[in-house]
Amino acid sequence: MSDISTLEGRITAALDRIRQGVDTLEWQTVADPELKASLEQERAQNAELVERVRLLKERQDTQVAKLTQRTEAQNKQLMALDEELQRLRASNAQLRDMNAQLRETVTTGLAPELHETALIAEMEALHAQRSSDAAEIDAILDVLKPLIEETSHAAG
Repeated sequence: MSDISTLEGRITAALDRIRQGVDTLEWQTVADPELKASLEQERAQNAELVERVRLLKERQDTQVAKLTQRTEAQNKQLMALDEELQRLRASNAQLRDMNAQLRETVTTGLAPELHETALIAEMEALHAQRSSDAAEIDAILDVLKPLIEETSHAAG
């Protein structure tokens, strides 16, 4: 039974120490409103910083998405421009061949089917040149549009 009494005394002493600690903490928080205000201010600043970081991350993600989209569009335009240039090169090669054949036939005697073929090849070369020029102009305009928009936003 004495063990129980000893344990009871130890538990009571521990509870008294806990009460004193809690009373001391309550007294410190009540006695130091400046500390409490400082803590609240730090919490508010922390919340503000967290919000700023979130906004910066959103802005960065938006800019990365725009740049990615812009890069993909420019890559598509470059591919289209490359296709047009390949057509132009092929058409010009065909035109050179036809002109060489035409010169040869003019010196030896005119063949009407070669003349017609040469004209068709020249027209195809002109169409290919025009398509290539249009693709190049589209690529240039697409690069300039964002710059113009940025300038108009900065001015407005």
